[in-house]
Amino acid sequence: MQTNLADFIKGTRDGDEAESILRACVHCGFCTATCPTYQLLGDELDGPRGRIYLIKQMLEGAPVTQKTQTHLDRCLSCRSCETTCPSGVKYGRLADIGRRVLEQRVPRPLAERVKRMVLKEALPRKWLFTPAFKAGQLFRPLLSKSLQDKLVRTPAAGAWPARIHARKMLVLDGCVQPAMGPNINAAAARVLDAFGVQLVVAPKAGCCGALRYHLNDQERGLDDMRRNIDAWWPLVEQVEAIVMTASGCGATVRDYGHLLAHDSAYADKARRISELTRDLSEVMPQFEAALAQKLHGKISERVAWHPPCTLQHGQQVRGKVEGLLRAAGVDVRLCADSHLCCGSAGTYSVLQPALATELRDRKLADLKATGAALIVSANIGCIAHLQSGTDTPVSHWIELVDRALAV
Repeated sequence: MQTNLADFIKGTRDGDEAESILRACVHCGFCTATCPTYQLLGDELDGPRGRIYLIKQMLEGAPVTQKTQTHLDRCLSCRSCETTCPSGVKYGRLADIGRRVLEQRVPRPLAERVKRMVLKEALPRKWLFTPAFKAGQLFRPLLSKSLQDKLVRTPAAGAWPARIHARKMLVLDGCVQPAMGPNINAAAARVLDAFGVQLVVAPKAGCCGALRYHLNDQERGLDDMRRNIDAWWPLVEQVEAIVMTASGCGATVRDYGHLLAHDSAYADKARRISELTRDLSEVMPQFEAALAQKLHGKISERVAWHPPCTLQHGQQVRGKVEGLLRAAGVDVRLCADSHLCCGSAGTYSVLQPALATELRDRKLADLKATGAALIVSANIGCIAHLQSGTDTPVSHWIELVDRALAV
């Protein structure tokens, strides 16, 4: 694709990256076949190829309006198009650059600005979000249906193992997961403890930075990333890996090296952190044989596995969870169109509730068709979003493993 960037961005770090991405696109349109919003809306501008054209025009200096903003806002950033693209177009990075420029050019209505401000200020702060979430659960019957859907009941966290092991791995506590899925990290710690690995939490680590970064508060998102690096750095030489139990966080932390490459004080550290980062499903296969022996015959129900977009497209990790469960004799199924997003997508289900609900209901219908008695996933956002639309239990896959080991 030929480009002629405007002076305001030409020659800048973002401009050079955007130009490289734009020139890789060959207009083939393969991406539209795997774009959830294009499938729902049937509008070229609500697919990756159309959005690429909109961003190109904007970066070349063409006037932009709220219509452009609407089409970019509707993008889930699921990155399914990246998996499909034969040319390796890094659409997710281009979308981040385009949205940042657009945010400066097109003012949002007051109500929308307030909503985004609340999300940016409340969600990344665990000390603020956790009590607010618990209060919401307490008064759930008094709230609107949309808010009730966001306040699904979650199991309490079980005991964290007390044993000390020579083998250690860091785990990110995160921002919303401690409130919405408090048992997930505890379950991961218990499972790894059973195989001689100690899971360690760095107290000062928090939000991975994705929430603010993808809401166009990119500088403060980068500050969140720097804070995590500072929290983890003293422990880096003591651990084998930094384990992610939320694939959305994992996709972002794996990108720290790129996102902070321009920061001379953090570039090398960020690259090292990204190199150490592993999704939990990448850590567990080393224990596959022993796990299969321990789990054999303990999980009799059929299980549907929903792979989050941030795992299969963002991190390009596929087949790990299914492989582990199948090796243990579990009847695990992928649903039809398992590559498509469930509609959670970080804050998308709050900002685009109608589209998110339609995508959720389509996904749940496909999951129901597997005949599974339980749905498992690997990202707290997906788990909560899916659970809001079904009575079928939805949990993290490591919680299923933990429950079976405890039998």
